[in-house]
Amino acid sequence: MNVSDFLVAGNISADVVALDKQRLLIDLAQRAGPVVDVPAKRILFELRKREELGSTGVGGGVAIPHARFHQLSKPLGVLLRLRKAVDFDAVDGKPVDTVFLLLLPERSDGGQLGALACIARKLRDPPTIAAVRAARDGSQIYRALAAG
Repeated sequence: MNVSDFLVAGNISADVVALDKQRLLIDLAQRAGPVVDVPAKRILFELRKREELGSTGVGGGVAIPHARFHQLSKPLGVLLRLRKAVDFDAVDGKPVDTVFLLLLPERSDGGQLGALACIARKLRDPPTIAAVRAARDGSQIYRALAAG
């Protein structure tokens, strides 16, 4: 699976202002809702439910909040690069500046695990995350993630 299978450049924003984790999750839900035709409140509910199980802050300044929805037939990604990092209760205790929302189909066909593994691998790769952080805009971020 490739990043381009579930992420388009139009779903990437750079230098987003987020005050805290909860407002960041609200922002993500509001951005994704119209794209997948799922109410933002429903997306937010599922994201919060997932965060209660354990933070999706994977370390290194990266978080990958995710949730499943029966309305989806394929994964969808939304990436926000924050202007200033926020506390996300990450596993390493460090604040997060790169957040990748991944919405997945409810039915498991292996693709959702592939999408999660794909983006986790990309965002843990030092040259890739450095390029994401150095990018001027969403198009450059997309090129950094889609490369290789």
